[in-house]
Amino acid sequence: MHPQNDDLKKIQTARGLRKNNPSNEQHLEEHLAVKRYGNFLLTDAIRPSYSLPVIPKQGYRHEVYNDPKSGKELPLVMASASSEILFSVFLDLLNPLGEIVDVILESSHMNAEGPHEDLYRSHIDMPILKSKLWDFEEMLLNDGCCGIAVMNPGNECEVQFDEHKMLVMYGEPLSMYTEILHEHGIHLQNEIQFISEADHVHTSKDEFRSQFSELAYSLGVTL
Repeated sequence: MHPQNDDLKKIQTARGLRKNNPSNEQHLEEHLAVKRYGNFLLTDAIRPSYSLPVIPKQGYRHEVYNDPKSGKELPLVMASASSEILFSVFLDLLNPLGEIVDVILESSHMNAEGPHEDLYRSHIDMPILKSKLWDFEEMLLNDGCCGIAVMNPGNECEVQFDEHKMLVMYGEPLSMYTEILHEHGIHLQNEIQFISEADHVHTSKDEFRSQFSELAYSLGVTL
């Protein structure tokens, strides 16, 4: 599995938002209720902080991850998509990975501000995986305490759909991913900043935690 972009994120709880927000509780609740910023519609999984250091929008940029263990530089693409198309984009980005893939389900339901728990399943047929993921679309889109990574270890290609509902892609050539992004109207913006790169809050609910367990069971992994 390629590295998560944990070094790019600063998770802030609702309590932290209140502490840094001079406004009253009503204003905070009104802010958290805002889902649309221009043409960009957020999922229910995440909200920017009250001060809006980053305004959510659609686009992608190229990045390089410096692996501290191997010393290698790993090129990647980071993208954000409006929630109306986000899940379809994610599933389309899986197509270049091949017919047999490995899957990691990621959960922070039990530890919202600490490291997430990884649940691994190897060698699953792509059509079966996509079918199961469609069954849990609402949870995967709107649960701010879960993510998924799909990879082909044979060619070192990987697509991450993380708890920020960001899309992160590894593997050469990266054009196999960017062509799909362009087909969905997601274009290169070299200076784009993502919601995960500034203060923000994740949301979840008990129903999603239960559904995550159901997904894990259906994929042959257990909590």
